[in-house]
Amino acid sequence: MILSCVAAREAELSSILRRELGLSAGLVGRLKWQGALYLNGVPAHTNARVVPGDTVAAALLEQAEGYPAQQMPLRVLYEDDAMLALDKPASVLVHPSHARNGGTLANGLAFYYESTGQRCAVHPVTRLDRDTLGVTLFAKNAFVQERFRQLLEARALQKTYLAAVFGGPAADAGTIDLPVWKPPGGTLIRQTDPRGQQAVTDYRVLSRGGGCALLELRPHTGRTHQLRLHCLASGFPILGDPQYQTPASAAFSRGRGLDTQQLLAARLAFPHPLTGRPVVIASQQTVALPISTDS
Repeated sequence: MILSCVAAREAELSSILRRELGLSAGLVGRLKWQGALYLNGVPAHTNARVVPGDTVAAALLEQAEGYPAQQMPLRVLYEDDAMLALDKPASVLVHPSHARNGGTLANGLAFYYESTGQRCAVHPVTRLDRDTLGVTLFAKNAFVQERFRQLLEARALQKTYLAAVFGGPAADAGTIDLPVWKPPGGTLIRQTDPRGQQAVTDYRVLSRGGGCALLELRPHTGRTHQLRLHCLASGFPILGDPQYQTPASAAFSRGRGLDTQQLLAARLAFPHPLTGRPVVIASQQTVALPISTDS
């Protein structure tokens, strides 16, 4: 990916890159050592003098990943020069960890980039739990990832989830405002606790029946396990969730063969990080909503 502009003022190249192209100081430094900065089509140093009318460009070419590229089926929902969105299946990690270096979406995406001749890196923008399915967004380079970070910070990236839950809320719509706390000791499990960070989720009931309900969830914050924990703490745990459950919801899920949490990242809506135009990406999957008269 090449970013370029025509300089409107006299300044050092580094200043033009930061002020007019919006590159961070860290990224400018990395591009300098890669020889990826150009002034009027010629490689240039960051201290080169730029005058009005000069063309400044930066080649955003990423290095190879530190984990293996692996061929695997990927469902691409959206792709352009800046980003790519996948429809993640359940039981698949988004990114490798110290314990597992293969079999993740990132491994498959690295292979996809190689096979299509794209010199891109895997920069997750939205991270889903292993068993959450649906829209997962990736930036293709560090510059776009930073733009997405700014959008997330401004809460300009709107996430909509669907969840099949045990029981259901009394009201057809409402807001859950419960802080999420990470207990000490290295556990991944979170709790609702006044010591935690503020976490807010809007919900709307789409359907009810058979002892369960289908909810639309819209988080205003992005705390780890926020939706799963909010549903549990509010009395309607997500079906199939192995961590955030009650004895009754666990028995209900087992009786219906639901062994993974029924939580779907259904839709993302945001302004494009480079052009500002509206982008809407929707999953092609759904959650299981068992309707039974014996419940």
